[in-house]
Amino acid sequence: MGRYEPINALESPRFSGLRTFARLPHVRDLAGVDVAVFGIPFDTATTFRTGARFGPAAVREMSAMLRTYNPSLDVNVYDYLSVVDYGDLPTVPGYIEDTYDRVVAAMEPILAENVFPVGIGGDHSVTLAELRAIARRYGPVGFIQFDSHGDTWDEYFGRKYNHGTPFRRAVEEGLIDTSRAIQVGMRGSLYGPGDLQQSRDLGFELWTTDDVRREGLPAVLEAIRRRVGSGPVFLTFDIDFVDPSFAPGTGTPEIGGFTSREAQELVRGLVGIDFVGMDLVEVLPAHDPSGITALIAANVIFEFLSVLAVNRRERAR
Repeated sequence: MGRYEPINALESPRFSGLRTFARLPHVRDLAGVDVAVFGIPFDTATTFRTGARFGPAAVREMSAMLRTYNPSLDVNVYDYLSVVDYGDLPTVPGYIEDTYDRVVAAMEPILAENVFPVGIGGDHSVTLAELRAIARRYGPVGFIQFDSHGDTWDEYFGRKYNHGTPFRRAVEEGLIDTSRAIQVGMRGSLYGPGDLQQSRDLGFELWTTDDVRREGLPAVLEAIRRRVGSGPVFLTFDIDFVDPSFAPGTGTPEIGGFTSREAQELVRGLVGIDFVGMDLVEVLPAHDPSGITALIAANVIFEFLSVLAVNRRERAR
């Protein structure tokens, strides 16, 4: 069986056809598939703006702009990876724990076939379900988080499950190996100094945006590699890591963030890490009238697929 790859835009205009990620085929049969991209359209765990349930559709729409070759990494993604759009995983609007159960169950056949999962949220609460599924297969995993918030609060309004708490729950459930976990990009006003300290107390290495600006991107990438070491790693990318002047369409924007170019450089710099899953979350198209946020999100996923392709190429040599 040949590899699954996008429709050729030189033969079929980008504005035509069904809106799948990067114009990849929508396939549920996982034979011959290396990577499955899927949506998790759930957003009723947000604490400010809702609407990220429409994020997967918006990212798919703008991903029609993606081509196949990454000149910065000198790789044609689909020479090395067979990739499909698996569609959306089932969710239950308003019921987060039911949604978690359904997402975990829906991911089991993907992981059972050794297919790499790439999720598109949805708010950041969905990552906990992905980590539950991943940990069933790999045990506690290394963890890289690009985000403006740590998402390690204990609760909101007396509730343990929302988009500000998933990684405290993940640590409590033994899904993340915190000795191999790092959070990058935290910034913005806080309730107090303990908001940052709680991530460190849980075992995460934490780099605020101020830290990154002081030390530089190469130092951050070196710290990431040193921290995660060898072994399976999950990457989560919250689009609010990018400054709202570049990515306005998100639920909890924080000024003083990173450019789209810096986001690309950071993801490209992850070549060689043993990834077992990835997601991108918190795209909110109602506040993204030009589509620029969804365009950045689509390109971040493309950069990550490029990293996977380079990893596979290097293993084959």
